[in-house]
Amino acid sequence: MEARKDFLNTLDSDASIMILMCLDHISDLVRASSVSCSWRHFVIAKGLCKRLCLRMLPQLSNVDHVLEVSKIINNPSIEVDAGNSGEWKILEKEHRVYTSLAWALSSFPSYNCISHGLSASTTDNYPEESIVNTLDPRNRIGRRGSYWSSEGTSDPSVPEKLTYKLMGDSCVISEIHIEPFQAYFQSGSPIYSAKAVRFRMGHPSLSVDSGSELEFFCPFRQDSTDDKFIWTYTSQESCLQKFKLPEPVLCIGGILQIELLGRVQTQEMDGLYYICVAHVKVMGRSLMPTFQFEVLEPSDRLTLKYYPDSCEIQQGLAEQEDGAADRSLGQPLSRLSEEQLRLLEQIMGDGYYHVLELDEDFYESEDE
Repeated sequence: MEARKDFLNTLDSDASIMILMCLDHISDLVRASSVSCSWRHFVIAKGLCKRLCLRMLPQLSNVDHVLEVSKIINNPSIEVDAGNSGEWKILEKEHRVYTSLAWALSSFPSYNCISHGLSASTTDNYPEESIVNTLDPRNRIGRRGSYWSSEGTSDPSVPEKLTYKLMGDSCVISEIHIEPFQAYFQSGSPIYSAKAVRFRMGHPSLSVDSGSELEFFCPFRQDSTDDKFIWTYTSQESCLQKFKLPEPVLCIGGILQIELLGRVQTQEMDGLYYICVAHVKVMGRSLMPTFQFEVLEPSDRLTLKYYPDSCEIQQGLAEQEDGAADRSLGQPLSRLSEEQLRLLEQIMGDGYYHVLELDEDFYESEDE
């Protein structure tokens, strides 16, 4: 029989890392780490799960600290040398955190992440034409059109801004859909779109108490909210309709602003330029409550906090075909497939598995 060699023992570290990083899904890396003790040691020591997360979300390169907030940390499956136990425990912790994060990023479905509208730079007729209408996918409600409208202006270059709060302070956004409004009740059914659009994502500045002052933002406020937020991401200008971001963006702080740039349509009755938006949808997933990010101002570096004792397995919110949001928080372990359960055990270790398990009667009562 032909002798077979372990390439980890024959190749240098860089070549071995290059080979293993060809595995582009976290489940494959987890299986690789289960081949043998030496393979597991290599995957953890070289931080391959962290590298995979950085490939999926380059913004994670700003993470300086990783904290694991857990009542139970008990994974005695790996023996370490006493002299290196402290350093090895840090590597193990980062392996657990980034493995779970990669699993969350690759396993949970996308859904509409908008919670509510915070403000519009202008509103023509409140409340009939407020930003609140952009959250309803229907273009008509009863006999009225459902849309947000800016104030009219004679200058077609005047921009508008719509600012939204997302469903969590840590969201990964992949697509943004904007539907301009077609005024079916006006002659010729004109479409009041903008020439281009740009997106900003960020978090409240230190001067804003996210738990109080944000509640005072009203959908009809017409003053700029830019001084209330710090923008950590700004996209390039794009044409309207459906925007798939070049790569998923981590929105830390849960604030999204849509800049509508330039106007193309005048209203026949007054000759002024308007922008009207019928519907806005932000596709992505929230990482809360299992993962939270703390911004270290003024450096904008990040601390990643991991809560493995969270009782729900995040499955997200699914946007239904009729536009109604189905807010499902998760599913019990008993309803996962055997392969998913084995993968969870490999990721978390025996010390975490029972923490996530809830009484099936609890879910049965919830379903009822």
